[in-house]
Amino acid sequence: MYRDLNDYELISYVSEDNEEANNILFEKYKPLIIDRSKKLFKYCMNKGVELNDLVLEGMLGLNDAIVSFKDTKDVIFYTYALKCINSRIITFIIKSGRLKNKVLNDSIFLELNSQDESNNYGKNLVDNSYNPENVLLKEESVQEIMNIIDTVLSDFEREVINLKINGFKYKEIADITGKDIKSIDNCIQRCKSKIKEELDKF
Repeated sequence: MYRDLNDYELISYVSEDNEEANNILFEKYKPLIIDRSKKLFKYCMNKGVELNDLVLEGMLGLNDAIVSFKDTKDVIFYTYALKCINSRIITFIIKSGRLKNKVLNDSIFLELNSQDESNNYGKNLVDNSYNPENVLLKEESVQEIMNIIDTVLSDFEREVINLKINGFKYKEIADITGKDIKSIDNCIQRCKSKIKEELDKF
């Protein structure tokens, strides 16, 4: 019976605690989750992460989508679910790739005259050429910046800047997020401008 229903009808039944409808939605989207997980798994190599970890995160992302989706004419469920799935997997990748205390030890966020990384697109977010007494980030400063990232940047900007902070290259970030390199460069420059603007208020 339920297998003939569309996503919106299934979600309606799920909201009534219908387990079968919920299972059908998960079966339907599982191939998509596995495919996305396989494409992104290469960025988790040598980090103690297994493919099943990404699949699980994707499943949790789908569950988030089912629970929080609001039926409007603006967004179809497939698009919304894909966004939730991707966001959950990317967040996991960021956490798995995090270099503990790297930001605290040797990162400077807001250099204004950075060198191109490749193809005239990439601007480094890390720079150790400044006088440490003047610009090396202390733990309190990093916390301030992290707070700014969490409150001022958009979801996409947070994903991109966190990937960059954790050592991913522009092409890798583009592949992970499904954007082109120029979009990633523009996003990072936008993030730096927003962060600097907020820091200037202190």
